Amino acid sequence: MEIVTKKDVQPEVNMKAPKNLSPWAIARKKFVKNKLAMISLAFMIVITLLAIFAPLLTKADITRIDYMAMNAAPSSEHWFGTDTNGRDVFARTLYGGRTSLLIGVACTTLVILIGTLIGSIAGYYGGKVDQFLMRFTDFVLNFPLIVFVVVLNTILIGKISGVWTLILVVSFLSWGSTARLVRSKILAEKENEYVLSAVSIGCSPFKIIFKHLLPNVFSTIVVQASLQMAILIVFESAISFIGFGVPADTPSWGNMLTEARESDVLQNKPWMWVPPGLAITFTILAINFIGEGLKDALNPKSLR
Repeated sequence: MEIVTKKDVQPEVNMKAPKNLSPWAIARKKFVKNKLAMISLAFMIVITLLAIFAPLLTKADITRIDYMAMNAAPSSEHWFGTDTNGRDVFARTLYGGRTSLLIGVACTTLVILIGTLIGSIAGYYGGKVDQFLMRFTDFVLNFPLIVFVVVLNTILIGKISGVWTLILVVSFLSWGSTARLVRSKILAEKENEYVLSAVSIGCSPFKIIFKHLLPNVFSTIVVQASLQMAILIVFESAISFIGFGVPADTPSWGNMLTEARESDVLQNKPWMWVPPGLAITFTILAINFIGEGLKDALNPKSLR
């Protein structure tokens, strides 16, 4: 008679099969674990809401010049003080966020759309199409953007809205790097078997590009968009600071810093330039941290 000991009896283990997560679910989970990226995302949500609901947060007139309140220090009436024209700095900082974020988002959207379209067409078709589009891209990349903005601002001053003129000009002259990046990714992807199979069964180039190729380079485009937005906000601030960007009567973080060009303001009246300066600094840092978080989360090698 065979004796069965406890060692021979293996307890039945109730093991559940691990839940299969999609690559996007894994990327989202990894992004949420990135504390710096999540803090940055929360900051961007707050700064965006402050800009959107600025009319509810302050009743100050951002364009009214008050000679009786010029250069006033921060107080209970003016939390961030007033500028050299007596305008409330707190209100202009909130409304300036509207302008700067609008320019950043609008320019980034147009840049990504144009760059992705041109880069994907050049990468897929190759040959003469690729050569023509890439030479045109080289021309755009070497075009003196700041000089063009200054000249156009001088010619069109008072004729077209300065904000939308700036958005269109910057967008149509800033897509070159995105086009080159997308082209390189498309060139690598189109040699894969799934693309060759799609070609063999007669799929149209439009369907292959937008249904098969672009979804596989979408993660790269998302990261590029986040970094591009930071660059464009800095550019707007710089061009507005020297007086050739957003018109002076429209508040933006860039043209608010114009006050700091005066040595007296720079040394003795920091309340005029510190709020927009900090807003630009922390916004750019937040966007960059979000971009780095997306880069790590969408990297296939880091998801294993």
